[in-house]
Amino acid sequence: MKVLITGATGLVGKAIVGLLQEKEIPVHYLTTSKQKISSKEGYTGFFWNPKKNIIDNNAFEGVTHIINLAGTTISKRWTPSNKKKILTSRINSLKTLREGLVAYGAEKIKGFVSASAIGIYPSSLTSLYVENEKEVDDSFLGDVVVAWEQEIASFGHFNFNVAAIRIGLVLAENGGALPQMAKPVKNYVGAPIGTGEQWQSWIHLEDLARIFVFALNNELNGTYNGVAPNPVTNSKLTKQLAKTLQKPLWLPNVPKFILKLILGEMAYLLFASQRVSSKKIEDAGFNFYYTNICSALDKIYKPETNKIESLGAYENTYS
Repeated sequence: MKVLITGATGLVGKAIVGLLQEKEIPVHYLTTSKQKISSKEGYTGFFWNPKKNIIDNNAFEGVTHIINLAGTTISKRWTPSNKKKILTSRINSLKTLREGLVAYGAEKIKGFVSASAIGIYPSSLTSLYVENEKEVDDSFLGDVVVAWEQEIASFGHFNFNVAAIRIGLVLAENGGALPQMAKPVKNYVGAPIGTGEQWQSWIHLEDLARIFVFALNNELNGTYNGVAPNPVTNSKLTKQLAKTLQKPLWLPNVPKFILKLILGEMAYLLFASQRVSSKKIEDAGFNFYYTNICSALDKIYKPETNKIESLGAYENTYS
C-alpha cells in the first residue's frame, strides 16, 4: 500500500500520516506551498495548485490509495469572498485530483476516501441522523456539503472504491474547535451557548484518523458518519470540559444575539444542532476508543488518567 494524501499537513492529515507511518506505509502528499515539499523515506511531497488546475502527476506514482482532506477552514467569518473560498477550495481540489488521475491512469488505485461534513444534516433538537437521510440543511454549509459530495461521487466513474466520511466536531488539544472552547473555561468565563440544548456530534482526533485508515483497509464504499457513538448537548459538553479542566462555570449562557453580532452568519455553526449516528461505521467493524465525552476529554487533558486503558486498545488500531 502507498497512500496519496491531500491536506496532509493539517490537523487530521498529520494524525493520519502518523498512523500510516507506524505501519511503515509510504505516504505521498500534495501541498500548495513549495516550501512544505520534503522528500524523506516514506514521506514525499509534491506541488499542486487546485485554483489553476495544476498538479504534479508524479504524485500518483506507485500509489494504491488516496485520502482527500483538502478545503479551507469554515471557521472564519462568512463574508462573500470567504464563502467562495470555502466552496471552491473543496470543488477545485477534487476536480484537479480527478483530472490528474485521468491523465496519469488510475489502474492501480484501489480506494479513495474523502472528507465531508455532518453539516449536510438539518438542524434539529429531536432527530437522529443516519447516512441515508434525504433532507438537507437549509444553510450555506448544507449547500457546500451537497456540492462537495456531488464532486466526490464523480470518482465513482473510476474502477475503485469511493467513500465519504462526514466529520463532526473534532476534539484535539492543539487544533480544531476545542482549544477555542477551552480558552474561556480556563479563564473562568466559560458558559454554554444559547439555550445549550443544541446537539454536538463529536469525535476524538485519534478515532477520526483511524476511521480513514479503516476505510482504506476494509475497502469501504459509500457515505459514513465520522462521529463518536454518544453525541452531547452544548451544555453537557461545556460542563464536562469545565469539570475536566477543574474550572467553575458561573456565568449565564451566552446569548445568541451577541455571537451573531460578533461572528455574523458564521455564528450558525455554534447553534446548529445535529445528533448523528455512528452505527453504520460500527456495523462495518470499526471499534471506537473514545465512546463518551468524559473519556475523550480525559485523554486530551489528563493523558495519564487512562494511560493503561489506552495501551490495551492499541492492539486493534487497524482492525
